[in-house]
Amino acid sequence: MTLTDLAAVFGGLAAGLLSGAIGIGGGLVFVPMLTIGFRVAQTVAQGTSLAAIVPTALVGGITHVRQGNANVAAAWWLGGAGVVGAIGGALLAVHLGSGVLARVFGAFYIGAALLLLQRALTTRESEPPAPSS
Repeated sequence: MTLTDLAAVFGGLAAGLLSGAIGIGGGLVFVPMLTIGFRVAQTVAQGTSLAAIVPTALVGGITHVRQGNANVAAAWWLGGAGVVGAIGGALLAVHLGSGVLARVFGAFYIGAALLLLQRALTTRESEPPAPSS
């Protein structure tokens, strides 16, 4: 096992931990790790991330379903629509340059972070959690 392999294993562990603990997609860890840490092209990082996320998401999802922390009906709708969107997005991504993809990814990251921060600052701790079914 090389040092690069070891770094990839630790990145996978971090992505799995964060995915299971706070519900982020592994791509939020995998793509920056691959593009910044391993200097992989954005398109290759995104494709590798999507392939690696399948087992991570499956195990995390099953665990949350077993614990009653998932709305399974909503997951089916999200997943079905996500499959269609992923096909279109993957076809679009292979025709865009890595620089464009990196800028779009970064803008999405910043926008999502700002929205989450705003919600965290305005949501009271005493609010009940969202219902699950």
